[in-house]
Amino acid sequence: MTITDKAKIWTKAPFDKVTQKEIQDLIDTDQIDQLTDRFYKDLEFGTGGMRGIMGAGINRMNKYTYGKATQGLIDYLKECFPNKELKVAIAYDCRHNSDTFAKLVADVFTANGVQVYLFDDMRPTPELSFAVRHLKCDAGIVLTASHNPPEYNGYKVYWNDGGQIVPPEDNAIIAKVNSLNFDEINFKANENLLIYVGAELDEAFWKASISNGTFANTQERNQLKIVFTSLHGTSIKLIPEALKRAGYTDVHIVEEQRIPDGDFPTVASPNPEEPAALKMATDLADKIGADIVIGTDPDSDRIGIAVRNMEGDMQLLNGNQTMCMMDDFLLKKWQEEGRLNGKQFIGSTIVSTNLVNVIAESYGVESKVGLTGFKWIAKMIREAEGSQEFIGGGEESFGYMVGDFNRDKDAVTAALLACEIAADAKANASSFYKKLLQLYVKHNFYKEHLISIVKKGIEGANQIAQMMVDLRNKPLTEIDGSLVTWLYDYQASKARNLVTGEAKNIEIPKSNVLIYHTAEGTKVAARPSGTEPKIKFYFSVNTALNSIDEAQNIENVLDTKIQRIIKEMNL
Repeated sequence: MTITDKAKIWTKAPFDKVTQKEIQDLIDTDQIDQLTDRFYKDLEFGTGGMRGIMGAGINRMNKYTYGKATQGLIDYLKECFPNKELKVAIAYDCRHNSDTFAKLVADVFTANGVQVYLFDDMRPTPELSFAVRHLKCDAGIVLTASHNPPEYNGYKVYWNDGGQIVPPEDNAIIAKVNSLNFDEINFKANENLLIYVGAELDEAFWKASISNGTFANTQERNQLKIVFTSLHGTSIKLIPEALKRAGYTDVHIVEEQRIPDGDFPTVASPNPEEPAALKMATDLADKIGADIVIGTDPDSDRIGIAVRNMEGDMQLLNGNQTMCMMDDFLLKKWQEEGRLNGKQFIGSTIVSTNLVNVIAESYGVESKVGLTGFKWIAKMIREAEGSQEFIGGGEESFGYMVGDFNRDKDAVTAALLACEIAADAKANASSFYKKLLQLYVKHNFYKEHLISIVKKGIEGANQIAQMMVDLRNKPLTEIDGSLVTWLYDYQASKARNLVTGEAKNIEIPKSNVLIYHTAEGTKVAARPSGTEPKIKFYFSVNTALNSIDEAQNIENVLDTKIQRIIKEMNL
């Protein structure tokens, strides 16, 4: 079928009149580029759900793509749990149409006889994960596009353990969704099966977050001066109150960014990974002399933290640094409380810093490493239940999870933990940043860097695919003068020593990721994004740090090394 043929299907039943007109207008005005982008492929229901631009068409987020995904999930749930009264929880963020789409998804569930717990207003994503477990649901849905631009929305699926879907559920659900036609979606809601939830779950979530994210022996919380920004997102619903209940009294909110707004008017991107997104917060911190800045993305699963460096300037930490500090702090507290007995573990990902593994080893605790995405850490917890305790875990993309009371990255509890680290350091005449440098003195200075190359449309997708083919079939043999020893190909599930020819199997699920390791400890990873039209390159280098006084010079050396590698790879 041609693009126009595919488009014309959407100008007839079962699509509603508004949808029909949107597509017919594009056809009538000969907007070929728009039609091509909307119909050149089906919006993929991937291994965690969907994310895309809102609008009519098969490559867009709309009533019918949401409906089809939901109908497919229902069909699979009924297959998995025959004769069971199914229950699901649904949450949504601040994005345009999220509330409308959430009710639509709820309608499809109730139309199919499924009990729905729908949040009465926007809520952070981690609270949805918590709700699935707390309400003993069979699945959960959150409508969010994380930190994508305003025109995006999304659909994430959670299983009954509170974690995002993983094999075998993910591929089985995908098969169900792909087997459906749009006219097979049941939109006829049964309002008797819909229950709105909110305040009582907030109370339970605050209690669990404070229990996991604070420690009784941390002193002088009211002496820590905090700046917080929700970046127009959902965290305003929970984090200020969580901090207050935990005993943090000197909290200053960036008022210009307090009100949830799907246009994110004060930032180019509501992504706490980017210093520009937190500029209003760091400016306020400088004005009032704050110790720490906390910023979250729109659905409040990612967290950005800025603290004062050794020169007294506010500095945004990267996700690896935050994760290492949180891991070390938690492990130290567990050790002090006599809770480490060889049956605990922390979690991380293949593209995150190796420093987390070194830290865990120093405490005699196992570090489990999985694919990118918190669903894999949730899977680790599920598989270890009854034999090992999960302490905490994170990934380089500014996500962290404390304990297993929910099963996704959680900026609410992570905010409490970050402030606990800062308050503990300040009470002991130190600082968050000084504690980080002391970690580097103990274990080596690890420096990470990420670049993302955006390639949009059909041609962009082909270019990204070709970049991975070249890196796989014509592997680098040296990186910055250091011999490449191992190449890990997670798509082939093989690791190969390029020097000796030795090969070994990779015992984690397949994924289109390549990681080069050099003789001197440099790591370079390449991974196409699963949710955006881009390919990501991750760089990690390290060297010894003899004293804190040498930190700036060593960091400059490592930064220069990373830039040489980027230039060498023509990126």
